[in-house]
Amino acid sequence: MSVGDQVSPETRRSFVRKVTGSAAAAGALLGGFGFDPMIAAAMAQEMGRSEKPLKAAFSNAGLQATWCAQGKQAAEFWGKLFNVEVTWFDGELAAPKQRAAIDNMASQKWDFVAIQAFGIGTLTDPVKRMIDAGTPVIDMDTLIAPLDQINVHSFLAPDNEFMGASVTQALVDAMNGEGTIVMTQGALGHTGAQGRAKGFHSVISKYPKIQVLDEQPADWDVTKVARIWDSILTKHKDITAAFFHNDDMALAAYNVMKARGRTNILLGGVDAMPPAIEAVIDGRMHATVRNPSCRIHGGAIIAGVAAVLGEKSGEGGIPKHVVTDGPVVTKSNAPGMLWMQKHFLI
Repeated sequence: MSVGDQVSPETRRSFVRKVTGSAAAAGALLGGFGFDPMIAAAMAQEMGRSEKPLKAAFSNAGLQATWCAQGKQAAEFWGKLFNVEVTWFDGELAAPKQRAAIDNMASQKWDFVAIQAFGIGTLTDPVKRMIDAGTPVIDMDTLIAPLDQINVHSFLAPDNEFMGASVTQALVDAMNGEGTIVMTQGALGHTGAQGRAKGFHSVISKYPKIQVLDEQPADWDVTKVARIWDSILTKHKDITAAFFHNDDMALAAYNVMKARGRTNILLGGVDAMPPAIEAVIDGRMHATVRNPSCRIHGGAIIAGVAAVLGEKSGEGGIPKHVVTDGPVVTKSNAPGMLWMQKHFLI
């Protein structure tokens, strides 16, 4: 397997089996890194915990985002299962603030670290220092740097292009292939946002009767979303649909639309967090797609522990690139997805 290759289901299954020590635990993990208290207790008996307490440092884009906050919860839960103490360095949804946090992280000693960068290339130097010092680094959700330029132990991320395309297609189908649409992007330096935009355009390019009105980035910031959408609604009197790079931004925009009496706009988002699933059920949103925060952050714990225990990176070991899959959520399957979110952290 070369750097950047995507891992097959069988390779993923083999990797998790090695980490957990059993097919039963591997099956549970591949089912979504989900848990409830009873299952967690049983899995704790079966998993390969580190005999000595491990110290891990984690950072994601910013805990203001519900996806990031859920990821922290998952990392801390799985850390307890695997005997890992997790210390958090909040990115605060700002590249300079996250860089300062990661510089601080790099000045300390960790058994392993896991990072979701706010933007590609913003953290390369301190991360390279940690790698050069022998610390395994797990990359989460967006590239810290291209995989051929930085030797991270593993990169766990969703298929962002698929997510952007699948939600856009759901919107286009509801539009009957014609009308106007807005895309509100995340941070442009975030490789996940880049993939979602690519997926959006891959669908829209097939429909000449659809006009794209606006593609401004809002940087995952709900306050910025409110300002942008107040302006968009003033400028454009006829908007059929809108695609947002995450659900927090979609729901923030909905509040502006509601205040302006413009709730006839079809909304699509990314993440499938419980508030968005509820919005799909009650009709405020048309669709979202699950970006599995819990699988990514929980999987980073598992990969980090495996690295500390001697599992190599690449062919035959921890895969360099693990694609974390997630389903599209529409009104037809939203109740089931909400039930799963409430009873299992997936």
